[in-house]
Amino acid sequence: MILYSNQAGKLEEVKEKPFKLEKDIQKIFDSNLFAITGLQFIKSEFIIKSNRIDTLAFDTENKSFIIIEYKRDRNYSVIDQGVSYLNLMLDYKADFIIEYNESQTKSLKRDEIDWSQTKVFFVSSSFTDFQKQSTNFKDLSIELWEIKQFENDVILINPLKKSSAAPSIKPIVKQNDELQKVVREIKTYTEEEHLHNKSEETKELYNNYKNAILNLSPDIELVPKKTYIAFKKKTNIVDIEIQTNSLKLWINLKKEKLNDSLGLMRDVSTLKGHNGNGDYELIISDDLKLEYIMSLIKQAI
Repeated sequence: MILYSNQAGKLEEVKEKPFKLEKDIQKIFDSNLFAITGLQFIKSEFIIKSNRIDTLAFDTENKSFIIIEYKRDRNYSVIDQGVSYLNLMLDYKADFIIEYNESQTKSLKRDEIDWSQTKVFFVSSSFTDFQKQSTNFKDLSIELWEIKQFENDVILINPLKKSSAAPSIKPIVKQNDELQKVVREIKTYTEEEHLHNKSEETKELYNNYKNAILNLSPDIELVPKKTYIAFKKKTNIVDIEIQTNSLKLWINLKKEKLNDSLGLMRDVSTLKGHNGNGDYELIISDDLKLEYIMSLIKQAI
């Protein structure tokens, strides 16, 4: 990717400025963690059992811990280090809970955490083809984030997506005890699992709404969660729970921020424990008002 600055119609290349230290990358992420990733910052330089974790974060949507590691060079194994960190977290769960409770105003209880959604992020200015290939498994909870800085204080951050045809890592875990434990305890959810045992009518209804949502903007991403499927750009726009004969849909807007002239949406702002994000909920059993519902969802983009 080449960046240009448009100076009165003349393009001038904006040159990249390599990071001198890993610390420089870490400072950017630690200071802007929620803006970049949507994650809650817990601690920098977290030491546990002689291991130093660069940044410890918490995913408030999935109720899970995230380990973030920063790298300036490319000569390291993301798969080996990532699996080691995932096992470290699974082995010492109590230490992570204690660190959260000591550093945050709100305390977590053991049963409030979904350890199956634990992840490791690696952040670097570039990754080798081998590093990208070695993490390209749909059920491996290791993510790669590229960061580059340019002249004029321009920062480019790009979370690398796994390919749509990414295979499962399960067939190759037999020779690695650490990897076996990770695959056994950490779960990656799929769209197919949400559609399993649903009627053809419900599947068709879901696909109609899914395609309509994805057509609202080219950069909307579909992300299956434990109890629903999220459609998001940087944050969730709308979440859909696939039920037996209907869809339950949540629009991620706060109360009184949605213009719903037909009054279709239900206010769930005071309802505790509902699955999706946002204060507006709707149960859908047909696509008769699909176009109007898309106009509501578009307000959250």
